[in-house]
Amino acid sequence: MAHVIVDTCEKDMLCIDSCPSNAIHPLKEETEWEAASQLYINPEECMDCGACISTCPTNSIYLAEEVPADKAEFVAKNAAYYGK
Repeated sequence: MAHVIVDTCEKDMLCIDSCPSNAIHPLKEETEWEAASQLYINPEECMDCGACISTCPTNSIYLAEEVPADKAEFVAKNAAYYGK
């Protein structure tokens, strides 16, 4: 199961730097950067390594099955960002 970023994300890019599979977007150089309110993890590219969790200063990253009930919609929002 992939990891999920929720709305407390501050787009600090630390998770992007720690992700060995480059599954987190948008990057600053991508056109979507300014419009995106947060970062998103591609569920098909996430390796479930957990490297991003320990680097997130806002505790905004969860395993999909462990997302708090009040943030459950972010599982679908992460997937929808990638058209999945």
